[in-house]
Amino acid sequence: YYVNDGSADDTAKCLATLAEADRRITVLELARNFGHQAALTAGLDASCGDFVITMDGDGQHPPEMIPQMIELFKQGYDIVQAQRIEEGERASFKKMTSAAFYALINRISGTHIEPGAADFRGMSRQTVEALKSMPEYHRFLRGMISWMGYRSVILPYHEPSRVAGQSKYSFAKMFRLAMDAIFSFSLMPLYIGLSAGGLFFCLAVLEIMYVLSFWVTGRTSNLAPGWSSLMFVILIVSGILMILLGFIGVYVGYIFQEVKR
Repeated sequence: YYVNDGSADDTAKCLATLAEADRRITVLELARNFGHQAALTAGLDASCGDFVITMDGDGQHPPEMIPQMIELFKQGYDIVQAQRIEEGERASFKKMTSAAFYALINRISGTHIEPGAADFRGMSRQTVEALKSMPEYHRFLRGMISWMGYRSVILPYHEPSRVAGQSKYSFAKMFRLAMDAIFSFSLMPLYIGLSAGGLFFCLAVLEIMYVLSFWVTGRTSNLAPGWSSLMFVILIVSGILMILLGFIGVYVGYIFQEVKR
């Protein structure tokens, strides 16, 4: 299967030519550009094989690794995850932000995602069917597949250069994918409100102690009229509001997880 995710060039014509020359090839034409994760999902939904391999069309996922993936599948692995080796490569903004993202998501979520493990993988029919049973809209396949917990193995590889052109995966798209991953696999952002509320309460206690120190030392004349009471009210009310918002956020997070099943 070839999935054309709303390409604006001659990709559709090239794929049609391939399909005419080889009846084993099926082309899936999406009505518009729905995004990388949606395109992969469309291909997985259409697949019917006992072992399904997903890979990008830019040549950076070496097809010569396919026999190794099939051999590992025959050994009993449900997921054969290819992992990009980046040792010795020059540091770049993309690599640094990628490393920071994986460090963050593995720290705040209960699902471990291997750094450098992109969407070049092989999956058994059982794994694909389980993935198809999770039809959520904001998809992060790397996390969803890791979360399922099937028997998996890592297959390292060195990423070759692109066949042609430049990556269309802009920083904005990577940021949206990272946000989908964080909000889908962790309730940690929801606890920020609770933490902020607790911080405001601590500041209110410190403010009370600060004001009392003026009363104990007899320096009340140094206090600006109304300042202490105003600051106390602001800090207490802010703390209560942030804690209540945190509670609401946690309940919404549980509802979100329940809706996703």
